[in-house]
Amino acid sequence: MIDRYLLRYFLAVIDLGNFSKAAAHVNVSQPTLSVGIAKLERLLDRPLFFRTNRRVELTEAGARFAVHARRIENEFALAERAANAGEQRGVFRLGVLPTIPTPWIAAVVTRVAERSAEERVELVEGRERDLLERLARGRIDAALTLLRQPGGRYRSEPLLTEGYSLALPADHPLAGERTIPAEALADNVMIVRRQCEVLGETSRHFTSRGVRPFFAARTMSDDRTLALVGAGLGVTVMPDGFEAPGVVRPKLADFDMEREIAILHGPHIDAAAPAGPTLAALRETIPSFARPRQPSLSAPFPDGFTRFDGP
Repeated sequence: MIDRYLLRYFLAVIDLGNFSKAAAHVNVSQPTLSVGIAKLERLLDRPLFFRTNRRVELTEAGARFAVHARRIENEFALAERAANAGEQRGVFRLGVLPTIPTPWIAAVVTRVAERSAEERVELVEGRERDLLERLARGRIDAALTLLRQPGGRYRSEPLLTEGYSLALPADHPLAGERTIPAEALADNVMIVRRQCEVLGETSRHFTSRGVRPFFAARTMSDDRTLALVGAGLGVTVMPDGFEAPGVVRPKLADFDMEREIAILHGPHIDAAAPAGPTLAALRETIPSFARPRQPSLSAPFPDGFTRFDGP
């Protein structure tokens, strides 16, 4: 039989990355923790970690066992809370991609708070790779992120598909256009969204048309990007869902990139279990932000930059 303390030792090593930090986290000495991990490996009859001088990494068997260990520990914690304080709320750990618009997340959180006194949501922000790693280790319950491979490693639930468009200050000379060719922005100052999922494709779209602008800012924050665009510092390309006062969102001609936003479920979450308040809020709220796609109408700009006055 595997004792719970062995599972706690094992999960602490995964979460903290080395034995000394894990030992401090579970309030034992490092030799005691090492003996416990060795005992767990003997009980399972296979190594769980590759040990190096710099860091410990899970073996294939360790990665498989981690999913079940995390689920068991979660059940222990739920049982303790139920026994000790029935009114205490459970926590749903939701990973969030930084390029998901802030108002979307705020709307989800508001809906959870309004509808449930039994569950609170914990937001964990991270890049795609970070979120996938946290899912694999059971450190988050689900992730609101991009769906790259339908039918992949994690159970996925698509919510919304959106394109990318320009973000211009409202007083920009071309702010009234529905669609703008890249060449019409050749003399514009631009802002780089360094975390953009299609940064390479965006760069190639402009440079292939001879547009090599001055970049006034490079930022990891989409909220800051919107504020800088609204202040007139420059223009940029963003997913369609981003909006702000003083910012207009015309299409970029012949740029048809899209992204699919989805829930990726942690392997420790039972697919047959009823959806909790957070998942229900995601399903109801995120699709409501979908914007109708406008056709990327070609404008006869380059020679003389003739305006396109659409309907």
